[in-house]
Amino acid sequence: MAKELSNSKPLVFEQIKEVDEKGNEFWGARKLSKILEYSEFRHFLPVVERAKEACKNSGYQVADHFEDYLEEINHGKGARQDYPSVKLSRYACYLIVQNADPTKEVVALGQTYFAVQTRLQEIRQMDEYNRLNTEDQKRLFLRDEMKKHNIQLADAAKDAGVVEPVDYAIFQNHGYMGLYGGLDAKGIHARKGLKKSQQILDHMGSTELAANLFRATQTEEKLRRDQIKGKKKANQTHYEIGKKVRKTIEEIGGTMPENLPVAESIKKVEKANEPKPLKTVQKKTNGK
Repeated sequence: MAKELSNSKPLVFEQIKEVDEKGNEFWGARKLSKILEYSEFRHFLPVVERAKEACKNSGYQVADHFEDYLEEINHGKGARQDYPSVKLSRYACYLIVQNADPTKEVVALGQTYFAVQTRLQEIRQMDEYNRLNTEDQKRLFLRDEMKKHNIQLADAAKDAGVVEPVDYAIFQNHGYMGLYGGLDAKGIHARKGLKKSQQILDHMGSTELAANLFRATQTEEKLRRDQIKGKKKANQTHYEIGKKVRKTIEEIGGTMPENLPVAESIKKVEKANEPKPLKTVQKKTNGK
């Protein structure tokens, strides 16, 4: 099974996806448990319960992502039987693989797959983002999101023990090194031909910004969820998340972030998109 999964990579998770009568996608817990190499469903149920708890702690309604139902299982030679199971949303699957046995290769594949797909789904569902038509509009939106999430990431890092400014700079470099194939902030500046005074994020196109936004949001979530403590562990977490995002880009045939073109300063884009002041027209009366 492990060899077979390594060959098919994360596609196996897509292959067991189903769609209900309302058009909603879902995964059956029993099929997912087999993919995640649990010998018996009863051994998988504690993982489902931990995922439900994580869902609740994240502020979501458990019932929106976990639903008891009868799952039809094929026993071969046309024999089928219904068993009590749980209908899982994509987000529920994401929480499950985060709480499953991390030593299994297939669990690591699932963590990357569902993390990426869940984030992409969130972006697709952003009405505001979907209404954007130009590259400049997308850059402005994602740069603003990046500012918000960098604040949240800094807060999560502080809780983990990254307190001093110099330590946070090291922490940020670890994330960059994971995503940019070993390049830290200084290395990215050199690779992109940026001046020391120029902010890296201000010269990213929408594709590169989206990759960094994903890196930041997933690192923040993992730091909080796993209650990671200590600068060394926080740095390693940031590096590993960046590396996973890079691996995903590679698997879908995307361009590595260090090879993406340098964009015009976002500050110029912001200025160009500022509302133009209305001109006041003064009328002359009686020759005055």
